[in-house]
Amino acid sequence: MILSAALTVVIVFFPISEIALATLKRATSTTALIEDRASMRLLWVAIALGVGSAVATQSLRLAPLPGSVGMLRLLALVLMVGGLSIRWAAILTLGRFFTVNVATQHQQHVIQTGLYRFVRHPSYAGLLLCFVGLGVYLASWLSLVVLLIPITAAVANRIVKEEAVLLAALGTPYAEYCARTKRLIPGLL
Repeated sequence: MILSAALTVVIVFFPISEIALATLKRATSTTALIEDRASMRLLWVAIALGVGSAVATQSLRLAPLPGSVGMLRLLALVLMVGGLSIRWAAILTLGRFFTVNVATQHQQHVIQTGLYRFVRHPSYAGLLLCFVGLGVYLASWLSLVVLLIPITAAVANRIVKEEAVLLAALGTPYAEYCARTKRLIPGLL
């Protein structure tokens, strides 16, 4: 009962927090140089496509994940809470430099504190971890795959665009930071 309630809260909070970020943390041309190149729009389309496809394929009951429903729900909760914690820690570390659209701001510098000591894009790592948790909640390998493929592709596209903008704006300090850190998973990726 408590597990289901906690999972429901997290599953509801996740999209609400993303919509709030999209509404409140958008850079404007008066405060930043915006170079999003439609990557945010692509990400939202990929999320809608991935979630819709995952829910549809879950109802087919094909390729179930191993384990009991309770174990899968607990794992889903841990992954989603962990992902949200990573995402929000990254957002709070960036502070005023965090925007949902790809943009650089006056006096922006390379942030290398908090989770940014270990990876360049902890916010995206947390986002992807949340979606892995949602896929586990759906309890199907097929749902997990159709959920993650479009979202991961859109995040990868966004990372490439964001890094090009940051490299152009921040120069050598960002290049050196990139040489020292991985994108999403410390020491691996």
